[in-house]
Amino acid sequence: MSDQDLRGRPVDALTPEEAATELEALAKEIAGHDIAYHQHDAPTVSDAEYDALRRRNAELETLYPELIRPDSPSAKVGAAPAGGFRKIRHAIPMLSLGNAFTPEDVHDFLSSVRSFIKELRDDPERPVAIMAEPKIDGLSCSLRYEKGRFVQAATRGDGSEGEDVTANVKTIKDVPQRLNGDAPDILEIRGEVYMDRSDFAALNARRAEAGEPIFANPRNSAAGSLRQLDPSITASRPLRFFGYTWGEVSEPLGKTIVDIRKRFSGWGFRLNEPSRLCHSAEELLAYYDEIGAMRSSLPFDIDGVVYKVDRLDWQERLGFVSRAPRWATAHKFKAEQAQTVLKAIDIQVGRTGSLTPVARLEPITVGGVVVSNATLHNEDEIKRKDVRIGDTVVVQRAGDVIPQIVQVILERRPEGTVEYVFPDHCPECGSLAVREEGGAIRRCTGGLICPAQAVERLRHFVSRNAFDIEGLGDKHIRAFHADGLIRTPGDIFRLEEKDKASLTPLRNREGWGPKSAQKLFEAIETRRTIPLDRAIYALGIRQVGEATAKLLARHYGSFAAWRAGMEAAQDRDSEAWRDLTAIDQIGPSVADDLLAFFAEEHNRTVLDDLAAQLTVQDFVRSRATSSAVAGKTVVFTGTLETMTRPEAKARAEALGAKVAGSVSGKTDYLVVGADAGSKAAKARELGVTTLTEPEWIELIGGAGA
Repeated sequence: MSDQDLRGRPVDALTPEEAATELEALAKEIAGHDIAYHQHDAPTVSDAEYDALRRRNAELETLYPELIRPDSPSAKVGAAPAGGFRKIRHAIPMLSLGNAFTPEDVHDFLSSVRSFIKELRDDPERPVAIMAEPKIDGLSCSLRYEKGRFVQAATRGDGSEGEDVTANVKTIKDVPQRLNGDAPDILEIRGEVYMDRSDFAALNARRAEAGEPIFANPRNSAAGSLRQLDPSITASRPLRFFGYTWGEVSEPLGKTIVDIRKRFSGWGFRLNEPSRLCHSAEELLAYYDEIGAMRSSLPFDIDGVVYKVDRLDWQERLGFVSRAPRWATAHKFKAEQAQTVLKAIDIQVGRTGSLTPVARLEPITVGGVVVSNATLHNEDEIKRKDVRIGDTVVVQRAGDVIPQIVQVILERRPEGTVEYVFPDHCPECGSLAVREEGGAIRRCTGGLICPAQAVERLRHFVSRNAFDIEGLGDKHIRAFHADGLIRTPGDIFRLEEKDKASLTPLRNREGWGPKSAQKLFEAIETRRTIPLDRAIYALGIRQVGEATAKLLARHYGSFAAWRAGMEAAQDRDSEAWRDLTAIDQIGPSVADDLLAFFAEEHNRTVLDDLAAQLTVQDFVRSRATSSAVAGKTVVFTGTLETMTRPEAKARAEALGAKVAGSVSGKTDYLVVGADAGSKAAKARELGVTTLTEPEWIELIGGAGA
């Protein structure tokens, strides 16, 4: 799809990959106009056309703030200098938070904390101290101090790796260059770069007076200002910083968040106030309501509140699940709603063949964003809500992000509307679309003959949390696929070789040049080495998301071992099948989808090809790999006395062990509590070492106790 085709579509009709492609095109186009105007005094478009490009860019960045580019036009004044930011790997990942949207979600959060920590589960009346704080709508940033001196700053990035914005953060007056008092030798303060509303309004007033484009909102303005390639421009913007958490530290900071907030303040950091220490769901919800009521009067933008378990030892025990902590959650403000007319229902085909209905709407502003499309989820959802073309519908942006249809206004239904009939053939390739018994999704049976699936799988392969190949966006994937340059993932790594042999090399194509072509080849080359979990996730296997890919990587350890395990498990009576289904959180359904992928010869060919092109790094355990149980497979059974089962599993994994859900020949230890059942008998039958709970705690040296 061309840039102009994307440009003609509403911003919320674009996928993240399409949005990234258009943001790249807009950055280049607007930069060209800036050079013509500011450097050559020869504008190439009218002010109205230029402003329309800027507004389009701002809308995309509002909808996809994580895609804001270092060269974003919203962050530029005139023609910005060339260059870029180097990458910094976080010593401790900067993870995101889980979300709560309803009072029930808040109760569930507290219940999950109680069910995990044994002493709380056993004493339902014991209060849990929870720190409640405003959730600032800014840009996450990590500041590193060594011996009290500020040395480095990085954005969140993908959580593992961010951009080096040290020079720009040095210009923020709220950021101490040296810390007051007694700070640890190594200290990472994490928080949010933001802009006060009054400062934002004053900045826009100055820009308007100077005839410059104004910014869309404080969050985008702060993000763009921090990512300026010229620190002097950042220095001219009224940026601020709240410190509210920490990353790597060389010594403990305290016992509670209350303690640490006091230390942060003593070191000279501003705190996100008003905060409150609460002891029940009712107190948390009261705080949420109060903050919501004062939201418009606060000097800065917030999009919810954050709840954190106050005790740090309980935080340590609770640990993390997937990419979020168990000890914290973000309670988002209610989604805004609006009414509009449903004009059409389109069907999009995903990489696994899923047919997803998308509502095309009369454009309406919801939560400050123009919405033209909304998800309808699946055919059952359409039937349940009785959504018909021509209906007036209520639309909301769930979590202020994904537009969805809430309900139909039946009293405004036009005469003559008919029930929507979901297609039973793929709109892209015409193949039969079938729905598995008990499933909610209809899928195209065309497989790789379906162009939509082939392109979607390639797009997924290069996406941010997979291979993350910079410069290889949706537009290029589609063009290279259409031209036969990229048909399989392995072709991506042969692109430079093919290009050299081509009669029309990339550098001669429209929109490309020698530098941009070389940049793409270099970006591809840097991704020839990739962690095992990313490689597994990139394959786009049904039901295998990031969390499942990590479980598989942790369990099998290497790409070769994982592949051998999957191929051996094709025999459902084998030890390999039992080993696969014994992995905690992986059951027969996920196992079936994994083995279905490996049963296809063309998929095995893709894996052979990739193995020849790539270096897939073995899984690296993040902590305590020298412990007595590192690399061992452990199963827990029965009722434990000193900890809950979830906590026992989390501790074992933190020490490098692999936790399975059932006993097999590969089990190293079965830890038995009270009322142990059939697993103990199975362990005796297989000769697996059985440990009591005290023996297990002794083996791990009381770790985490």
